[in-house]
Amino acid sequence: MLNTATKHQLALQQLVDSALPTGAFAHSLGFETYVDAGAIADEAGFLVWVSAFISQSLSYSDGLVVRLLYDGWDVGELDSLLSASLLPRQVREASVKMGGRLLDIGDEVFPSDELASYRRLVATGRADGHQPLAFAVVARSLRVPLEEALAAYLFAAVTSLTQNAVRAIPLGQNAGQRLLRQAADAVAAAVEQIRHLTPDDFGAVSPGLEISQMRHERQRARMFMS
Repeated sequence: MLNTATKHQLALQQLVDSALPTGAFAHSLGFETYVDAGAIADEAGFLVWVSAFISQSLSYSDGLVVRLLYDGWDVGELDSLLSASLLPRQVREASVKMGGRLLDIGDEVFPSDELASYRRLVATGRADGHQPLAFAVVARSLRVPLEEALAAYLFAAVTSLTQNAVRAIPLGQNAGQRLLRQAADAVAAAVEQIRHLTPDDFGAVSPGLEISQMRHERQRARMFMS
């Protein structure tokens, strides 16, 4: 029989698989604005952007909220904090759309009392149902250790964005793999950083990233929803 560690590893691989139908392929989370402006035009330019995105938005928002849930914070309170901190409308809606899909998928394949409770909050309008929280609830219910959950979530986000960059810039498939290898170091550093953040750090992101996300909805031509 498989031991517990092997079981949660297999479950985690399914949760972060790029084929998981959450709709991540439809979102650039702001990098398309930089592409449209000519600021990202090649592999090196995207690496600069994704490195900043990992160390800022993913660490101080998604990553920290995952850790706080593991620390025992109330999921409804964290949901409200996320809704208030995600100022760009498209990014907030993307988090809720992908979170809703993950909640539905999780309920079918990884059901738990904790997940059912969060889904009830969403169904009754007391929570929005954000992607990082949906992931964290499922991962914790599966007893995935925090650092493994953080690394998997952050790298899955980077993988989706890199796949989208391969199409949008465009980049070659080999370039995408080189980017992922380099981004892995940034993800590892972010996991370590998130371990030492405090609740007061929540929502501290780069204004430039947020402004680009806000500008995206008024962009003349777009491949992505955010």
